[in-house]
Amino acid sequence: MKKSTLLLLAVLFATACNRHINHPPKMAHFSIPFETNDNQTLTYHEAIACYEKMAAAYPQIFQLSKVGSTDSGEPLHVAVLNTSGEFDPEKIRQSGKRILLINNGIHPGEPEGIDATILLLRDYLEKPEWQKTLEHLAIVIIPVYNVDGCLNRGSFSRANQDGPEAYGFRGNARNYDLNRDFLKCDSRNARTFNQIFTTWLPDIFVDNHTSNGADYQYTMTLIATQHNKLEAPLGAFLENIMLPELYADMKDRKWEMIPYVDSPKETPDSGIVGFCDYGRYSTGYAALWNTIGFMPETHMLKPFKDRVWSTYHFMDVVIKFMARHIPEIRDVRAKAWEKTRSKTTFDLDFAMDQKKQDLITFKGYEAKYKPSEVSGLPRLWYDRSAPYEKQIPYYNHFKPSLSVAKPAAYVIPQAWEHVIERLKINGVAMKRLTQDVELEAETYFIKDFKTRNGWEGHYYHSGVTLEKKMLKRKFSKGDVVVLTNQNANRYLLETLEPNAPDSWFAWNFFEPILMQKEYFSAYVFEDLAAQFLKENPTVKAELDAKRSTDAEFANDAAAQLDWVYRKSPWYEPTHRMYPVARLADVGSLPLSE
Repeated sequence: MKKSTLLLLAVLFATACNRHINHPPKMAHFSIPFETNDNQTLTYHEAIACYEKMAAAYPQIFQLSKVGSTDSGEPLHVAVLNTSGEFDPEKIRQSGKRILLINNGIHPGEPEGIDATILLLRDYLEKPEWQKTLEHLAIVIIPVYNVDGCLNRGSFSRANQDGPEAYGFRGNARNYDLNRDFLKCDSRNARTFNQIFTTWLPDIFVDNHTSNGADYQYTMTLIATQHNKLEAPLGAFLENIMLPELYADMKDRKWEMIPYVDSPKETPDSGIVGFCDYGRYSTGYAALWNTIGFMPETHMLKPFKDRVWSTYHFMDVVIKFMARHIPEIRDVRAKAWEKTRSKTTFDLDFAMDQKKQDLITFKGYEAKYKPSEVSGLPRLWYDRSAPYEKQIPYYNHFKPSLSVAKPAAYVIPQAWEHVIERLKINGVAMKRLTQDVELEAETYFIKDFKTRNGWEGHYYHSGVTLEKKMLKRKFSKGDVVVLTNQNANRYLLETLEPNAPDSWFAWNFFEPILMQKEYFSAYVFEDLAAQFLKENPTVKAELDAKRSTDAEFANDAAAQLDWVYRKSPWYEPTHRMYPVARLADVGSLPLSE
């Protein structure tokens, strides 16, 4: 063979190799069960296998990794689609790209997102022209969050739902509803999710679901982060720019949406209310990190096929919206972060403003009543042969009902390691005392609360009232000091302030402080109490005054003795004392770097 021919063949071979390296062969098109039977959803292992195929075929722009663990023992998977080929979250943020996080299968009996996300990813990977949309955007996906429930597959746990033929179960391996666990983090699933979320800190978050409730004409309903709860100017951006565009785009795609149908009355024709998403929920947790969250809720009575395709299109309109608004998303989020770090007062709870409402067009079915074939009594049903379209009130304005001034720092005794562990998981910046100290600290005492029995593994506390005292308190070397000048501020205040609705006190993390460890025998303390009253006439006067105005108290000897005990030096000083202290000034505290 001539030398020139050999040289030509070598050049052609090198060119072919380079083409293969830079442009891998197109993935052999694979299908999922849904495409041959639109009433089927992927099993957990089938779903992960699809992601593995995509990662193998497109390694330059798509990556799949295992992160942490779940209560089932299986890991969580995280997939990243980034057309620039960078998969490190910090470097992606530094590049100026915006980040979308999609979460699927939190309730595996609501599996639309599992199938729809694979179909959408496949389209973006196989169609280079679609990838232009992702020039300034990276997509992060948790393929199946509740792995445990997805493995627990059956056909009868969703009595109100039209398909698919088989699906997972709502509870995880420990029977937790994971959409109540984002702050308390009882499950390994939630602890791993917290770590994933605060590593990526997405700009927008989508958590795919299926609804329960009334019957109506829409396939897709939407819970968006309560706009009044978002840090300014994120809330205004969501309410005035993002939501109108998303609703319009979905309507253009023939998947008209309505806000999630939650009515204060039995039927929605009288009006629907917005959702005050606390940190226990995915979108409420996301809001603590200045992330706009969406919980698309497809309607349970629509065919599974329609629920999958409406979810597919909702995710795609979010992607397209982000691509159109990259600078605005960057700017409003930067301003929100600055406010989170610097503002001095934080709102902990919100109440619906019933004087403020919007009118929206609602397409429903007439609600009627007929005798029940089970009880013979009147029962509700919706007549699909009688559709209607009318204006109804939508109550979606909330105002702060509980606020607190931010301390300069919190001090957390190291004994409360389950609290400190959760701060670490969420990337909270913490320091340690390097020596024992005595500090003047603002300290809460728990005065009163209500308790709900047996809810998600806890005896949840609400209606918490507090008494504040300035006390000299001793803290030990190794105790944790958390400065409130960081991005985690809102997370800190909503977990550490005990009267916040999803605080760790509310979820029983500090339960031992509510129980007295010492008490008295009445026949012994009677003499001590009498002597104490003689030596403290002011207390005696208070006792007499209470007896004169409270007849029940005046006739209860045990209550009076207990009252005196609580005023005396023998009363346990740490009873109901909340252990986390608030500091007005860090000063020259001996702190580790």
